[in-house]
Amino acid sequence: MPVITCIDDLKRIYERRVPRMFFDYAESGSWTEQTFRENTSDFEQLYLRQRVAIDMTGRSTKTQMIGQDVSMPVALAPVGLTGMQNADGEIKAARAAEKFGVPFTLSTMSICSIEDVAENTTQPFWMQVYTLNDDDFMQRLFDRAKDAKCSAAVITVDLQLLGQRHKDLKNGLSAPPKLTVKSMANLATKWSWGLEMLGTKRRFFGNIVGHAKDVKDPGSLSTWTSKAFDQALDWDRIRQFRKMWDGPLIIKGIIDPRDALEALNVGADAIIVSNHGGRQLDGALSSIRALPAIMDAVGDKIEVHLDSGIRSGQDVLKAVAMGAKGTYIGRAFTYGLGAMGEAGVTKALELIHNELDVSMALCGKTDINTVDRDILMIPEGFEGNWQS
Repeated sequence: MPVITCIDDLKRIYERRVPRMFFDYAESGSWTEQTFRENTSDFEQLYLRQRVAIDMTGRSTKTQMIGQDVSMPVALAPVGLTGMQNADGEIKAARAAEKFGVPFTLSTMSICSIEDVAENTTQPFWMQVYTLNDDDFMQRLFDRAKDAKCSAAVITVDLQLLGQRHKDLKNGLSAPPKLTVKSMANLATKWSWGLEMLGTKRRFFGNIVGHAKDVKDPGSLSTWTSKAFDQALDWDRIRQFRKMWDGPLIIKGIIDPRDALEALNVGADAIIVSNHGGRQLDGALSSIRALPAIMDAVGDKIEVHLDSGIRSGQDVLKAVAMGAKGTYIGRAFTYGLGAMGEAGVTKALELIHNELDVSMALCGKTDINTVDRDILMIPEGFEGNWQS
């Protein structure tokens, strides 16, 4: 086993181990992938201020996200098809998150169901839901999340239409996947992955098959997904979802301050500044660039989190310094999961925590709750000087 010192080390193992269609699914953005790239590269424009001769003992990265204790301001983001990256992937990721003391967010489009994850964990997790036009399915999804003791719901609001991801189309990746000659040939080379997948009964969308109307098997799933996403979604519709769920609510997919204000008005407990990992509107601002304007608009009225582009502890530190109360990792934990299963997710969390802890200390801070913009050097015009 090679020495693993950063998330990119896990990514290299992941790429070798997992079938190309699932690697490409995680490691891609929409259209030209400009936003996908800038989500990570824009963090590099923020510099940290090193401070010296400061007592660095007694450090703590512990904080809270929506009133829940976390070992660091990081949650595992909802990632569809996680159970195809590694057999029973959602269960393994949830277990790793639970042991590490950070939230796990289960995607509606997961392979393992809500009930599967609940049966295999001991602590509450968060449930992500899409804005679908089937009220009966939505209400039952929220009810199932309540029955599973989920401690928060995360409503994704930026997927009314699917941004085109060229690699997925070329690989035949859909719900369910359409196998091509090329993808089948690649699958045949991934023996360890294939043997693990043969050993599990969970290979389809567990939250949908058998739960959505007329979706009795994977073959009927494609028709349902093509019609399920609500293109007529508006904020009144989100208010209806708020009534379906009376627990803590997080709204994910906010990039514009005006939408942040709307999310505040529908009664959300937190918002996630996110562009869906660069997988929806290409050419949109990176999340870290969008964060300051949103903090100015609602930062004193609602808890603000950040998703998209987090690959290191320094990224977490910079986001917190800019005002985020929490961050989410999607690709970073997926790399670990695909590379090494549950141990790989744990490794990803350890890498991020170690870098966060050390970098925070070298900036002269010993408590993550005291980190602010003072530790940053932010270039003029970082948010962009746009014409009105």
